[in-house]
Amino acid sequence: MLQLFLCEPAWDDDYGNDETYKQRISLLGELESAIWSFISSGGRSEARLWLCSTLSGISSISPRRQRDLFVSLLRSKPIKWHLASQLLQLIIDKQPKKMGPIIAKKSRKLESFFKGNPRRILQWFSHFSGTTDVDHGKGAKALSQFAFVNRDICWEELEWRGKHGQSPAMVATKPHYFLDLDVQRTIENFLEYVPEFWSSHEFSESLKDGTILLIDTKYFVDLFTGLMYEEELEEVWNVIEEFLMEQSFSFLCHHLLIILDEQDLHLFLDFIPKYLRPKSETVGIGNTSEWFEIILLKYSSSHNIDQLLLLTAVTNQGRQLLRLVQEEGSDEEKEKIKNLVSQLCESSSFANDLAALLVRGLKKKPLELIKKLGMQSWAIHYRLSEEFNTSESWESLFINSGINFRKSDKYALLHDDEFSEDYGSDYDGRSSVSLKHKKKHRKHKKKRKRNFDPDENYEDELVGYNLSHNRIDLQSKGGDWFLSTDGYSTTWSSVDLPEHLSRHCFFTWLKWVFAKWGAVS
Repeated sequence: MLQLFLCEPAWDDDYGNDETYKQRISLLGELESAIWSFISSGGRSEARLWLCSTLSGISSISPRRQRDLFVSLLRSKPIKWHLASQLLQLIIDKQPKKMGPIIAKKSRKLESFFKGNPRRILQWFSHFSGTTDVDHGKGAKALSQFAFVNRDICWEELEWRGKHGQSPAMVATKPHYFLDLDVQRTIENFLEYVPEFWSSHEFSESLKDGTILLIDTKYFVDLFTGLMYEEELEEVWNVIEEFLMEQSFSFLCHHLLIILDEQDLHLFLDFIPKYLRPKSETVGIGNTSEWFEIILLKYSSSHNIDQLLLLTAVTNQGRQLLRLVQEEGSDEEKEKIKNLVSQLCESSSFANDLAALLVRGLKKKPLELIKKLGMQSWAIHYRLSEEFNTSESWESLFINSGINFRKSDKYALLHDDEFSEDYGSDYDGRSSVSLKHKKKHRKHKKKRKRNFDPDENYEDELVGYNLSHNRIDLQSKGGDWFLSTDGYSTTWSSVDLPEHLSRHCFFTWLKWVFAKWGAVS
């Protein structure tokens, strides 16, 4: 019988059976090695992604603290060019208006942006209107306005497609003449002979809304990173800090942590405990990041990154890890893991040795004990996924583990009041009374159904038959239950139960050890 170990141990007992304790430690170590071989293959990228996903769920960091955290990382040495580039790309994609005023003040730098690049020239300056100058595109409007205001120094640099040029007076009365302007040749002339244009008010105004950044975001990302680190431009840092406060911590982690190299991820893990809000609440089922915050605050550092990668894999990504083993493991590797799991989960072999692991582990390194508990919970996840396929097996496990449950029958054609009457009680003697009542009720409904006119509603009768038939088939394979593990708040199917119950075990064990360590009140 599978043992979930949900009874809190007697902490003053010494659990003196060294052999079973040592055997469990040995088995957990072998399982860890086997799992690590999967995690470390392929450069550990999958495991790092899982760790970043867990970090993104942290909820106790305020907007100001998350800003300070990422700014500390950006300002650390060596220079974080890659991180800064990714962050600036996000800003340009989501809020280009934030960066527009900065580039407007640095408009002279855009000479090199347009020089020798006809595509960029035409994208920005060629959108003239056939009606009024109000409808010109931003670049076209800046060019026409500057040409009129400064016609004495630049009008002759305008290139026209017709046989002859146009006078300022003629174009002023007929703005659609600008449609005949050879934009590429004109801008090339301005680049060579009219330097005043590139620092003019007209050109600067056209840049303020940040639209120009979308023409070539990579160019502007490189430009802004240079302004950040080489010129230490305060305006760029101010925009970055404002953006970091506005976005959710989850969004920032998902988009920024995944591009960090190993060294920078180490640094982030060293920084983050300084910005976490101290935890005092109980670890709760359903909040998978809360226990991780406590670990980061109390027991972790970048020196433990391998343990954190393994821990998040077996606790927060148990289902994905199981799929990884099934899809990529050799027959020999899968058989080895299956045997290890079987030995770790058999209560007949180890009656009290998990209690021994808990009691003795309090005297050892906290993260090492937590990792071993995570390994044990994943072993339970594996065993449940592989061997529990029927309603009877699940309900037997619930009863033997002290988990109260209510059967959820999604396929029964019952009214709300019937549901509460028939299925609302825990597994006890009352459920058999309800079952008899249901059988009577269904028998009565079947008798009525036989009296239906076949021509009257044949389709409804067929649907009713199929639902009943499918319901019986589903119940034979598994089912759905409300459990006392989460206060009967969620319906759990046999597909989701392995993950739910293994996490419930893990959180239960953590509550015990955190209470002993004084990490949680």
